Amino acid sequence: MSTPIVVHPPQGTGGRRVTARGEILGLACSDEDLIEFLRRAGLPGAERILDDESWAMWRGGRAHHYEAA
Repeated sequence: MSTPIVVHPPQGTGGRRVTARGEILGLACSDEDLIEFLRRAGLPGAERILDDESWAMWRGGRAHHYEAA
């Protein structure tokens, strides 16, 4: 089974695309944005799963970093 939440690499203009099970949730510019997207997708306690590798995969760049390189 693949990781349900993917936080994609920072974009050139900043922010990271967030998908859950292949569905685009939005462009997060902060952990607060990411948590709100996950709450709207029905994941209570979203702030606790951001660093849980069984739930969330951070691709490209450091976790919790949203600015372009």
